[in-house]
Amino acid sequence: MSEGQRLFVGVKVSMAVVGDLSGAVETLARRAQQGGVRVRWVAPASYHVTLKFLGWARPDTVEAIDDALRRAVAAVPPFAFRTERLGAFPTVERATVVWAGIDDRSGSLVRLAQAIDREVAVLGFEPEKRRFHPHVTLGRLRDPADVSQVLLPLSEQVFSETRASEVHLFESVMKSTGSEYATVAKIGLETASEAAKRQTATVQRPSFDASTGSGSQAASDVGSDDGWGEEPRG
Repeated sequence: MSEGQRLFVGVKVSMAVVGDLSGAVETLARRAQQGGVRVRWVAPASYHVTLKFLGWARPDTVEAIDDALRRAVAAVPPFAFRTERLGAFPTVERATVVWAGIDDRSGSLVRLAQAIDREVAVLGFEPEKRRFHPHVTLGRLRDPADVSQVLLPLSEQVFSETRASEVHLFESVMKSTGSEYATVAKIGLETASEAAKRQTATVQRPSFDASTGSGSQAASDVGSDDGWGEEPRG
């Protein structure tokens, strides 16, 4: 759209995880239908871990955001995380979001999310005041409902692993069938030696303010369950 783009930063999960989760969702969807619970399930191709929701931003801010992301990932090497357990926000008894949890015992996803938050704050995006809890959104409910029986057989399931080697700047595009996510920019994670070579030249922060026409003041399908907030509960 010409007036702006709805943007967020995330990490895609591996194809193995996509396969695992889509298989689990088939079971969940059957149980939800049998129990009369209406869930709008996310397309498997859209499975990801959101690191930072940016909100509406002007197209001419993308280059500055890209630069900020490159600073944030500097010297962050590729890392692995496992997807495990199913749960819901805010609780399984009054769920609005169904998610698959993340085992981030290395803390790499948390550190990356915090670094991105700091760098985009320089551009005028609102810094997060909440804790970050990585997860993959599987489905959303328009009206809060009890999904405990829907999740019961798979709530402690352990899924496959993802080796993260890049972060994506996504645009969320509203379609009649739901939101679709398109990659606007892709930034590879660097080893320490690669970062040292790149940083031989001085990198200056841009004197750029994205506060007009951008920021996360407006909730969205991504922003409402972006990982920054209350502790995921099964």
